[in-house]
Amino acid sequence: MKKAVLFFSAFIVSLSLFAQQKDASGLIKFTTLTYDFGKIKQNVPVNHDFTFTNISSGPIVIETAVASCGCTTPVKPEGAVPKGKDDKINAGFNAANPGPFNKTITVSVMGASTPIVLRITGEVLTEDAYAKYQAEQGKPKS
Repeated sequence: MKKAVLFFSAFIVSLSLFAQQKDASGLIKFTTLTYDFGKIKQNVPVNHDFTFTNISSGPIVIETAVASCGCTTPVKPEGAVPKGKDDKINAGFNAANPGPFNKTITVSVMGASTPIVLRITGEVLTEDAYAKYQAEQGKPKS
């Protein structure tokens, strides 16, 4: 009998814990989850703002915004974002190494069990390759 009561109690507790967990996408809505920088020049850092709206029933707090590598620098809002308001997470990329890139930023929202993953992509070109690309596009060198 004690085992049955213990089992039933554990079941109720675990059920209530799962019922309280929320997916972050039910709290905030990003305009877009991905951004393609296209072809960029080596050693010229780039940035993109991922804008979002708080769609929850109250204020939310972005706990963390963690990049998949040190070449990407996310900046999250400090403090609470009020219900219905917009804010942003800035994704900076240092463009130090030539070649294609595909980086992620994992965003955790307080009270949510599942994070949201943002993605930046593009291709870093050497100075010479970038100049050639610009000439092919009919753009002046930068």
